[in-house]
Amino acid sequence: MLTLGLIGLIGGLVTGISPCILPVLPVIFFSGGAQGARTERKRTARPYLVIAGLVVSFSLVTLFGSLLLSVLGLPQDVLRWAGIVVLALIGAGLVVPRFEQLLEKPFTWIPQRSPDPNKGGFALGLALGAVYVPCAGPVLAAITVAGSTGKVGADTVVLTLTFAVGAAIPLLIFALAGQRVAERVQAFRKRQRAVRITAGVVMIALAVGLVFNLPQLLQRVIPDYTSDLQARVNNSEQVRKALNLGGLVNDQNKDLDKCSDGAAELESCGTAPDITGVTQWLNSPGVDLKAVRGKVVLIDFWAYSCINCQRSLPHVTAWDKAYRDAGLQVVGIHSPEYAFEKEPANVQAAAKNFGITYPVALDNNLATWTNYRNRYWPAHYLVDARGTVRHIKFGEGDYRTTEKLIRQLLTDADPTRKLPEATELADDTPVVADITRETYLGSTKRVNFAGTETYTTGEKSFRFPQNQADDSFALDGAWTLTSQHISPTAENARIRLDYRAKQVRMVLSGKGTVTYEHNGQSKTLQVDGTPNSYQLLTTERIEAGVLTATVSPGVQAYSFTFG
Repeated sequence: MLTLGLIGLIGGLVTGISPCILPVLPVIFFSGGAQGARTERKRTARPYLVIAGLVVSFSLVTLFGSLLLSVLGLPQDVLRWAGIVVLALIGAGLVVPRFEQLLEKPFTWIPQRSPDPNKGGFALGLALGAVYVPCAGPVLAAITVAGSTGKVGADTVVLTLTFAVGAAIPLLIFALAGQRVAERVQAFRKRQRAVRITAGVVMIALAVGLVFNLPQLLQRVIPDYTSDLQARVNNSEQVRKALNLGGLVNDQNKDLDKCSDGAAELESCGTAPDITGVTQWLNSPGVDLKAVRGKVVLIDFWAYSCINCQRSLPHVTAWDKAYRDAGLQVVGIHSPEYAFEKEPANVQAAAKNFGITYPVALDNNLATWTNYRNRYWPAHYLVDARGTVRHIKFGEGDYRTTEKLIRQLLTDADPTRKLPEATELADDTPVVADITRETYLGSTKRVNFAGTETYTTGEKSFRFPQNQADDSFALDGAWTLTSQHISPTAENARIRLDYRAKQVRMVLSGKGTVTYEHNGQSKTLQVDGTPNSYQLLTTERIEAGVLTATVSPGVQAYSFTFG
């Protein structure tokens, strides 16, 4: 229990200084701090009340919000919208005193001292806790899964409370700083009315920003300066062991181990865990696995920029087309690998390009991913008509076996049903040992870097090494490294790639060009728009080679993928 408490506190502290905290800082500074400046005799408790309200609200919403709303039959985002409305109302009350009086009128029967500088502090914290969405990570994923499935024990409560306290400590420090500034700077003391109006304006601005998801846009624009620290914490053996990462074991997923990866015959490994924590559905209002009993269900975990998923999707869409009328329900669980894959518009465009018409759940917080104890893109879970998981396949390939088992389950569900002919798509899965492994370029996910420089977040200069190892990449020139991608800060920034593959692709975004040289020939790619996978080379068979790419400023490079 003590270990879980420390993990929660440290995870919360790291989250509390990360970019996802920035949107609420102005509200905390002005309304939590500056409005709580010292009165004639003593300093007010407003900063503490605001933070206490945030901790209480965030903990209750995270642990019990999903379960309560499911019981009441309400939309899962109703608490968030309630928090946004309350935030806007409090802000409007600070700007327009008459409006504040109208809001307080129903509560005039409650005896209170006037004026009370602490008034509304706890309520403001409650509203912030309902709309505050911290950066996703293994600690938060463990809490979310436990809360959404209703498996809340003492260990989960401890983890949640310590995480909330850890995330709130930096906010409290900021609120106290705002309080101290308001006390020491004469302009603040003399212009309390202006402070109130400013606090109200920033609250309304935050509410409007939350409606249009502007905080998420801000987080994508600002480099994640805590990425290295988060990686060290989240990937430590102690954290993984304490949280049982690779999936939080619960009553729903405890039997999944009874299925072996890619078995040739049907197995039985428990009732399929719930699809939970979905932020949005595409092509469907939603799928409840209990409601589709009687159908055979194929659950496909994927991410749209993942080359392995891209090679498997033609098989999944072909199965959907061939067997939908025969009783097959395909459900795509889009669990993002990169931040840009959380954008619904990006996923929707990708689904259209891949010809996906079956329901797709946006699993942006990796809640369903964790509930299935999944660790791979792609991953297929085959569920029979009674709701039991009968087959699991991690990664690409072995499509004929999966299709054979789909047909077997469809026949078991209805022996009188006549099935169409089996699909005849070629299996293009490469032998992993024969090609270079997927090469990530971001600082926290970096793989196969061959340079001698320290590869951490920030602006850095690089030089190609004299001798570069096989299956590696090196940089030359001035680059900015972030947790998920790299981008040039000057002209003539280059990447040299040593590879083995018959297909080389690069995940890119932004606006500019990538000029690459290979075997004495030079080609230029035009990059424009949201992150996508661009093909650089393709050959008839696997070959070894060296490719040098010059990336223009304005382009972000995420990874090399190989086929």
